[in-house]
Amino acid sequence: MSSPLLPTSAQTFECFRICYQLTNLFLDISLVRLDERTSNIFILAGENLIVTIEPDGTVDYPS
Repeated sequence: MSSPLLPTSAQTFECFRICYQLTNLFLDISLVRLDERTSNIFILAGENLIVTIEPDGTVDYPS
């Protein structure tokens, strides 16, 4: 059995920061998921807001 994939420290910091900002806007956070194929973190918030955090900490907001 392989060990579970863990987020990088940059991803962890950005995930906390993004979740904090989203809750300050009173948006529900429906899902936070670490994709084991790409190592990206996906955050699903509000009606249809999807935020992606790459392993280097780069945050991709929808345009």
